[in-house]
Amino acid sequence: MPGGRLTQQDRQRIALGLAEGLAYAEIARGLERPTSTITREVMRNGGPAGYRADLAHRATEQRTQRRRPAPPPGGAEPAPHQPYGRDPEAVRAYEELFTTVMMRSGLPKMMSRVMVALLLTDSGSLTASELARRLQVSPATVSKSITFLEGQTLIRRERDERRRERYVVDADVWYQSMAASVRSLVEQGDLARQGVGVLVPGTPAAVRLENVARFLDFVAESLARAAEQAREVLSTKADPDREAGD
Repeated sequence: MPGGRLTQQDRQRIALGLAEGLAYAEIARGLERPTSTITREVMRNGGPAGYRADLAHRATEQRTQRRRPAPPPGGAEPAPHQPYGRDPEAVRAYEELFTTVMMRSGLPKMMSRVMVALLLTDSGSLTASELARRLQVSPATVSKSITFLEGQTLIRRERDERRRERYVVDADVWYQSMAASVRSLVEQGDLARQGVGVLVPGTPAAVRLENVARFLDFVAESLARAAEQAREVLSTKADPDREAGD
């Protein structure tokens, strides 16, 4: 019924509405639900392109049946405060979706969770203890993830005024990550080109490697040029009129 939990039939209607290109608000009106309910439902279960009614219903049932672990002594860690009037449930659903997308791109689950946690903070930085509390994992798990992400040039370390080590994701980190990708492509292209001589130029295998090398050269050059041209976009500042305290 309207206002209660979404049923499997509701989810089928959501999937149909998405397939027809309807906006969340229009789907919500048809189901007599708040638009935020539909937004959370879709974002939590694959996004507009990946939403499947049966999978979404099964996942929701599993989440309902799953019980949270017992809180640590002193009480459970409170949910992070959401500034700017953000909807905590919508933020949580978006965080889950973002983590899933990063995992699909090849980043391990824990590393994806750490990366997304940093990306979704307004400061762009957290300490190891803050990450451990936020993600409800051990400091050792955070440390392992941080080491991996640093190796991929996705984050960096810095000391704050209290001499605590903070882990930071900022604008230049993304540019440096693209630069690292370019270097990797160039290295692969050089290796492919080296194989042309080994396999004898003109043979099928050598021609294949030569084509791979040319392809990688083109992609690397295009990516490097695009990253350099777009670098200033990463430095765009937030609207000061939107600033709000925690």
